[in-house]
Amino acid sequence: MSDRRDDIRYELALASRMLANEGVLDAFGHVSLRHPGDPNRFLLSRSRSPLLVEAGDILEFTLDAEPVRASTERLFAERVIHGCIYQARPDVMAVCHHHAAAVLPFCIAGVPIVPVFHLGAAGGASIPFWNQHDEFGDTNLLVAKPEEGRSLARALGPHVAVLMRHHGATVVGGDLRELVSRSTFMCQNAVYQLQAHLLGRVVPLTPGETKLAGSLNALPNVVGRTWEYWSHRLVEAGRMPPRSAVRKTKSPPARRSAAKGKAARRKRTRS
Repeated sequence: MSDRRDDIRYELALASRMLANEGVLDAFGHVSLRHPGDPNRFLLSRSRSPLLVEAGDILEFTLDAEPVRASTERLFAERVIHGCIYQARPDVMAVCHHHAAAVLPFCIAGVPIVPVFHLGAAGGASIPFWNQHDEFGDTNLLVAKPEEGRSLARALGPHVAVLMRHHGATVVGGDLRELVSRSTFMCQNAVYQLQAHLLGRVVPLTPGETKLAGSLNALPNVVGRTWEYWSHRLVEAGRMPPRSAVRKTKSPPARRSAAKGKAARRKRTRS
């Protein structure tokens, strides 16, 4: 069982680094996974830049976004985004919150992102907007309070993503690999949509095309191929997470010296 837990944490760390390497996450943003053995918990890294997350950084939280075990680690202020969405959507197994440069212009201008190529249909036919100001007035735009997280979850509704005014986006998936694929292709779609707009005309997919093409994102051969490809890009960049599941700390020098002294004394006694 411990090996399985280590594998899950490693895969979550890998997803975090993958999304950072593909430009979805930067120094900020985070990705989580509903606990595979307990739907009332989720896994999320301690507060750390996504490209540096390791398996040993992954902590376990209740759906109230509180750590299951007391921890002195710094935690993400916006972890309520994940907990509130898992509470509202039992079908969601993974969540990514990001501020991707490809998506921010749409969040600022209030322009909808629409599917413009087949893999871009992974974002669905429509992506709703959430304006924090409407309900909470002037804020620092962070989603740190439970009531803010619940409001965002309501705006998400049955959709697979929600755009956040002047902030970024939150994306959900039926599993981790689908989430990584959807988050990445949504950003690519936003780039292509903006480029088409600069050319003078945006022609979105038809509703029928969107429905049929959108189902591609969940196919095992598609998510398997994209996961393999983005993993290889991580390898080439030298950014793969280490396999060790627990962060190791060195003993203080005094302890190491004491340990060496004890070992020497034992050796003399045996001699």
